Amino acid sequence: MKDIIKLAIEKGISYEAYRNLMQKLLSEGKVSGVTQSEELHHYGTLNEARMHRLDKTMVITTDVLEKINHLNKPYTWLVIAETWCGDAAQILPVINKMALASNNIDLKIVLRDENDALMNLFLTNGTKSIPKLIIIDSETLDVLGDFGPRPNGAKQLILDYKATHGVVDETAKVELQKWYLQDKGVSIQNEIMTVFEKELV
Repeated sequence: MKDIIKLAIEKGISYEAYRNLMQKLLSEGKVSGVTQSEELHHYGTLNEARMHRLDKTMVITTDVLEKINHLNKPYTWLVIAETWCGDAAQILPVINKMALASNNIDLKIVLRDENDALMNLFLTNGTKSIPKLIIIDSETLDVLGDFGPRPNGAKQLILDYKATHGVVDETAKVELQKWYLQDKGVSIQNEIMTVFEKELV
């Protein structure tokens, strides 16, 4: 497991490099990943706009900032994502702002379809759901925990919608985006920090 994680960290790119890759692919009519379609390119375009907005507006809460500032050893935050993924577009800017707030957090991003061995270690109910944040002790490569593919409130919204309507359609996706907008990244921040509670004692 540690060999797979070590290799993924070495392959990982920065948030800035991920954003640049996203823009380059969109300009070529593409998204990351094996599957290409007009629909995925449309999602990629929406995601670019969302991330551009969140990069400017996302604010880390005072409580979370205080906790991050108490981290006293190096951590690697390894995120599995793809540019077409709507949840990744909402979550990655929050993760990036949190990482920027501490010299002890090194953020690396890898693409799901290029890192199958890593993805298979962090399945969600047997599926390759993304994004997935893996929190790692940089010195030992021990995995301390993970987060994703959605914060609990967003996850429940989709579960409830599917239970009522039988499918996750465009209406569900719109409702999900509204949830993220109203939450302002607070749930993401708080749920990620719960992984660190034992580290902050």
